Amino acid sequence: MKKALLLLGCPESPSQTPLAIYAANKLDKMGFDVTLASTPSAMKLLEVSDPEGYYIKNKIDLESCLDTIKEGDYQLLIGFAHKDAAVSYFVTFYHILNTKSLALVFHPDAEKLEAFEETIKDSTDAEIVSARAYHNPTPIRVRLDRALKPLEAM
Repeated sequence: MKKALLLLGCPESPSQTPLAIYAANKLDKMGFDVTLASTPSAMKLLEVSDPEGYYIKNKIDLESCLDTIKEGDYQLLIGFAHKDAAVSYFVTFYHILNTKSLALVFHPDAEKLEAFEETIKDSTDAEIVSARAYHNPTPIRVRLDRALKPLEAM
């Protein structure tokens, strides 16, 4: 079975939790076994949002995941990059996993959004999906759907 890893950092952005659940559901329907690696606070929000584990089935602490992953463990990496630390984690996981990767870059500030995009572009060959978004997840969700469409045959 194809495996995907979703990376979530600090849950400061209100869009992150619903986008993570949405992405996990979409990937599951595409035949991926999805694992979500996140900070403890992001994990708590996901557990409250999905108490039965219907959408988020496999969870791991971000630091524990970083200590154990290796190339070949996942066929897809999707990182939620809305802060400097999240961008750094994405770049680190990208280089460890060396797999198909998608960075979801979102922030309400255009300058920060551009800086995050540039860092990822300069450090990886990952596909970048970005939008000015913070409270409203729709702009990034629409772009995520477009980016996932070609992966349906993966």
